Amino acid sequence: MGIKRPATDSSDRPAKKTKKPFSVGPANLPDGQWKRRNQRIKRSLIDKAKLRKDYTKLKAQQTEEPAPARELRYYEEADAEAEAAAAAAAKATSEEDGDEVEEAADKAHENKPEPSNAPHPDRQILMDREPSPPRLPERNGRRDGGFERRETRPRAVPFAREAREAAQRKKEAEERNEARERAMREREQKMEERERFRRAMAKARTGGKTGQRKLGRESGVLLEKVKRIMGS
Repeated sequence: MGIKRPATDSSDRPAKKTKKPFSVGPANLPDGQWKRRNQRIKRSLIDKAKLRKDYTKLKAQQTEEPAPARELRYYEEADAEAEAAAAAAAKATSEEDGDEVEEAADKAHENKPEPSNAPHPDRQILMDREPSPPRLPERNGRRDGGFERRETRPRAVPFAREAREAAQRKKEAEERNEARERAMREREQKMEERERFRRAMAKARTGGKTGQRKLGRESGVLLEKVKRIMGS
C-alpha cells in the first residue's frame, strides 16, 4: 500500500493578490455634482487608457509586418530610372550651353572693334566746347566780392507774456501808491489849513486891551475861507 500524500495546508500557499479597481476621489460621496464629476473623470481616464492600449498594439503590428520585397524593388527601380533620365537631361543641357557659349565668344571676337587713338565722344564734346569764364567766389551770397548785410531776426525773449504782465502789475502798483501819497498830502494840507484857520479865528476873537473883538483880522480870515470855498 502506497504512502498517502500529505495534504497541503492552505495557510502555506501565498495569498493571491486581488486586482483592485482604481478609484477617483472618495467612495462615500453623496449623490450630487461632486459624485457625477468624479464618475465623469473616471470614464474619461478609462477611455484614454483603452485608446493608448489600442495605439500600442497597432504600432507593434506595423513594426512586425515590413513592406513586401516586391514593392521595395519596384520603388528602387523607379528611383534609378528617374535619376538616369535627370542625369541625361543635365548632360544634354550642359553640352548645348557649351556650344552656345563658344558661338557667342566667336561672334564677340569678330565684332570687337580695332583699337584706335581717337578720344571718347563725350570727351571730344567737352574739348570742342568754348571755355567758360572763371567763376568769382561767392561771399555772403554775392558774386561781386562785396559784403551783404544779413538781416538779423529779432531774438525771441523767453517768458515775454509773463514779463509784460509783471510790468503791467508793477505800473498799476506804482499808480496806486502815487494816488495814496497824493491823497495823504492833500489831507495833511487841509488839516494844516484848518488848524491855521482855527488859530487865526481864535486870535481874532480874543479881545484886545479894551476887550473888543478884532473885526479887521477876523474879516480877513473869513475872506480867505470864502475864497477857498468858491475856488474849490
